[in-house]
This record gives sequence, structure tokens and C-alpha cells, in this order.
Amino acid sequence: MRPEDPPDPIPGARLLFSLDPSVSYLNHGSFGAVPISVQRTQQRLRDEAESNPMKFFHLGLDDRIAHTRRHVAGFLGADPDGSALVGNTTIAVSLVLQSVRIGAGDEVLMTDHAYGAVSMAVRRQCRRAGATARTVALPLTATDAEVVSRIRSALRPGRTKLLVVDQITSPTAKAFPVRDLAAAAREHDIPVLVDAAHVPGMLPVDVSAIGADFWVGNLHKWAFAPRGTALLAVAAPWRRRIDPLVVSWAQEKGFPHSVEFQGTLDPTAWMSAPAGLYVMRSLGADTVRRHNAALAAYGQRVVGEALGYAPEELPDPGDPLVSMRVIPLPAGLATTAPEAHGLRDQLADQLSIETAINAWGGRGHLRLSAQIYNDADDYDNLADKLPGFLRSL
Repeated sequence: MRPEDPPDPIPGARLLFSLDPSVSYLNHGSFGAVPISVQRTQQRLRDEAESNPMKFFHLGLDDRIAHTRRHVAGFLGADPDGSALVGNTTIAVSLVLQSVRIGAGDEVLMTDHAYGAVSMAVRRQCRRAGATARTVALPLTATDAEVVSRIRSALRPGRTKLLVVDQITSPTAKAFPVRDLAAAAREHDIPVLVDAAHVPGMLPVDVSAIGADFWVGNLHKWAFAPRGTALLAVAAPWRRRIDPLVVSWAQEKGFPHSVEFQGTLDPTAWMSAPAGLYVMRSLGADTVRRHNAALAAYGQRVVGEALGYAPEELPDPGDPLVSMRVIPLPAGLATTAPEAHGLRDQLADQLSIETAINAWGGRGHLRLSAQIYNDADDYDNLADKLPGFLRSL
């Protein structure tokens, strides 16, 4: 297969999902899509819970959640005893921010590629503590060495209390060298939180080898789990310091139980996560990753060409297995978050094509995802219709 060719479809993959066939769904990165078999697994668990709620929640639930945690942690190369299941990455970020105990005069360092909700959480916590939220600007074209150099130069030993970095950025679909960044911060004893929301299922990962103090990834994006499933991995020195956002009956048990047990929280999404990993392993995890990355690259190329870009002008994600790609929109379009969301909704309503559109760096960017239910026709269709659609605005 030449680099410019789309990959061969995975036979039968489209039939594994219940997506509306009238819609080109090119935005797996936002909310994922749950295979039918995983939906049924979760429904069976819900039926079990509703048949006898007392029995479901009080007889063996801790062991079942621990089993799921071990299964998921094993897939990600994380220590199961130092990991906790949580609802999503943003919940884990707030949990970490609370546990690090930032004080007056401290600062939290992040990049201008940070996910919007994460950035808001950092700024809120700093505002409450009298601390400073500081941002490092990283060009979309920055190499790994440039990313490390810029962030290392921005660290302020004695003042920087936490570095927050993405493993794969949400608005720009760029992979960052988090292992090198964690090592750079460790030189100054600065803890690191890795936002790996898009990593599980998309990239092969060994969480323990990264060396971050905190690492969190969603399984409901690329690992076929039901929405509301993420894993937070915490380095050993921090585990006793984790302070849950909500105090519940497992508080005295400590991490991870104090984080995972939240009364009547529905745990069936977590318990169904192994079924999602089973789907991926049945298809071949490497096969899925290679297919999605190649298809995303094809989609970026054909849509980029339709908007007048040569292939070498399009942003490089920095890792060949990233299965999201961005294309800068014409200047003046979607330069703010409300404008970007409005344009995304218009595109969906008028063309029945679901994408992500983000405002970043003063410009709108179209983000395309690729998953096994997509094929080349989805991107060819967008390439054919998008120029005229944008001209009509």
C-alpha cells in the first residue's frame, strides 16, 4: 500500500456498531462509539443490578471492580494497585489538582494545546489557591526536541508545583514526547500529570515506563468501552495523598477504593470495559491501529487537497499511529470556540457529516478521526462537499 492510498477495510467492522448509516461519522475522538456486543454486555449488567440492587451493590461488587481494574491496567501497562477507575479524564484532572495541594504563590504549567475543560480546571484551582496558571506556547510544527526544550525552559523549580501535558492533544491531534517531558520535570522534582485521554486503544502504551506521577486515559474513546470509563494511574509516592473529590463509605480504605466507590454510581460501564478490549483483541489491536492511522492520513490528505493544501503543508501528528488529523480552515473561519461549535453543527445539519472543529492559535481547525467503521468514501464525500459548503457561509 502506498502512503497516499487508503487501507483495505476490515471485513464486517461497520456491522459491529449501531451508528446511523445516513451519517458520515468522522468524530470518533469526541465520544467514541460503543460496539453492539459491548452495549449488550452493559445492558446485561444493568439488568442484573435492577433485578436485585441490594445484592448487586453489596455482594462482591468490590471484587468485580478490582478485576476490571486489573484487566484494564494490564492492557495499558499500569500498576493495578496504583490505579483507579474513574468516569473520565477531566474528573481525574480535578482529583489530581485537589490532591497536589497547590498553595499561594505556586504555579501550574500547561501548554496551549491543553483540552479546554482541563485548562478551565487548572485555572479554577489556581484561582482558589492564589496560584498562577501559566501556559507554554508550542507551534503546531514543533519537533519533539523543541517541545522538550520549550517546556524545560519554562519550568521554575521551587515554584512550579505541577506540569500538565497531553500525550495526544485534543484540539490539534499532536503526540507529545511525554516520557522525555516526565524525565525533564523529574530533574527538578516537579510532578507531572499526563492527560492521555485519547491514548488507550489508539497507541500501544506502557504507562509505568513513562515515569509520570499521574497518568489518565479514557477507554470510551478508542478502546470501545462504554462512556464514563477511564483509568487514573498514580505513582507510589502519591497514592496515600490522593484525596477523593467526594467522601464516601470507602474513604478509610484509601486509594484506589476511596476514589472508585461513590455510593450509587453506576459501575456497569467500567465492568463492560473488558468486553471492549475483547473486541479490539479479536480484530487484532495492531491491525486496528494501523488501519485507523492510515485512514486518518488518507482523510487528511484528500480533504486538505480539496482546500488547496499540498500534503507537506498539512500538520504532522508526530506519531504515525495517531488516528486523528487536523486541517487548518480558511482564515477568518471558526476563530473562537462558539464559532467553531456553530460551524460544526452546520456541517452536521446540512451535510450529515459529523466532525470536530476547534479554534486554536487564532484559527479554526477541522479535526478528522478514523475508526474501523469508516472507509475512504467518508472522506472523499467530505472532500467533495466541504469547499462549496465553506464558500456558502
